[in-house]
Amino acid sequence: MTKVVVDNKFWELFPEAQISTLTIHGIDNHVDEKDDPYFAKLLSDATEESKQFITDETFRKNEVIDEWRQAFREFKTKKGARCSIEALLKRVSQGHEFSPINPLVDIYNSISLKYGVPCGGENLNAFDGDMHLGEASGGESFKPLGATEDSPALPGEIIYYDNSGAICRCLNWREAQRTMLTEDTTDSVLVIEAINQKQAQRAQEAIVELKELIEKYFKVDGKIEHLTKDHVETINL
Repeated sequence: MTKVVVDNKFWELFPEAQISTLTIHGIDNHVDEKDDPYFAKLLSDATEESKQFITDETFRKNEVIDEWRQAFREFKTKKGARCSIEALLKRVSQGHEFSPINPLVDIYNSISLKYGVPCGGENLNAFDGDMHLGEASGGESFKPLGATEDSPALPGEIIYYDNSGAICRCLNWREAQRTMLTEDTTDSVLVIEAINQKQAQRAQEAIVELKELIEKYFKVDGKIEHLTKDHVETINL
């Protein structure tokens, strides 16, 4: 059975980190146009909530942005890589709106915005073995959304990976086509990242609400686990 395992190298870099996971099975993630107003409002409300994290006119000086930029300096990154929550908050700061994509992605994006935490999701059935979070050896195969050529991980990069290659590069910066969430996804693991205690508190609240929203919409039961340096892997997903 598949597990999420956080390698020792990650804890060496981020000893106060917490990786929160939510596992769900048996969902129907197909888009139903009648639900578009629900998801549009979910994203709009979350966008308004997210403005609490953008209080300084100089975008990089906002606490959430600064903390994650500092974290990304601790390991090798692809030039221009930024934390996923920075990408979302940047759009908010520029006045952009978010359009529905698919139910599962819309729900986790709304939570990411509302709580100022990076959140991602993967198709469990596309994994080749366990999903690890750790340091890349370099050369792990990776094709991001829309790419036709391989863009392998760099030595020393912090990535999510399995036996077939990288799943997400630079923490939750960019995900692979191979494991991305689509309308046909039925089983998924969702991940919320935190690298200090203040973030971890928000992440714990965030994943509880994420679970509630998913269970209400999809009519399934979810399972939450929090990984720390003292609890480095989940039980079977």
